[in-house]
Amino acid sequence: MKNLKSGLPKEGIGSPAKVRDAAGAAPSPSGAAKPKLPSNRASRAAERREAIIAAGLEEFVARGFAATRLDDVAKRAGVAKGTIYLHFKDKEALFEELIRTAIVPLVTRLGAPPAAGGSVRDMIENFARVFIQEVATTKRGDIIRLIVAEGPRFPNVADFYYREVVSRGLSGMRALIELGIARGEIAQKNLARFPQILVAPAIVAVIWQSLFSKHASLDANEMLRVHLDLIFGERRTA
Repeated sequence: MKNLKSGLPKEGIGSPAKVRDAAGAAPSPSGAAKPKLPSNRASRAAERREAIIAAGLEEFVARGFAATRLDDVAKRAGVAKGTIYLHFKDKEALFEELIRTAIVPLVTRLGAPPAAGGSVRDMIENFARVFIQEVATTKRGDIIRLIVAEGPRFPNVADFYYREVVSRGLSGMRALIELGIARGEIAQKNLARFPQILVAPAIVAVIWQSLFSKHASLDANEMLRVHLDLIFGERRTA
């Protein structure tokens, strides 16, 4: 649908002219343009896309990247296989979209500075707890497990994950560590060289949940607290 015209009276004309939109309808008495609403076709397309992504997650988690077939994704999503190609050029593109929607938004939170009056430890602890809750103990964690297990066989997928997730996460962690060092919260200055150390408990939690939770439970939040005590020192209690 074309944009509405401004609705303002033409210069040199005593009475305002009625401005019509592309459908021929006159604007409201106030002259305000009507907001554009998504067409039913666009809404249906968006719903199908979301259904395909959700079905892709289920199939990738159940079968792994190599064994997942777009035929099975289409069947689970309730769409024709050809519909998938309207949104994604291939299986790899679908998997990359899973990473963008399920993991990347969480990692980008690391780029935000600590809240006013908040400590670097609070920022890292809050992020890690959200990661444990929303990734390590959910099917999102299985996406990371797939990268670890099948990344060597599919380097393009691993490279994409590194660019979109790992590099951003390490950059955000390094910035927080440097801030913590500048504030005197972190004594070990070499930690900025190895930000992987800071996120190690989150990765351990993902691997443990996927492989070993049936043998022994892991309190990931308590492990995180102990880990941060080693880096920042134990919290003082009143």
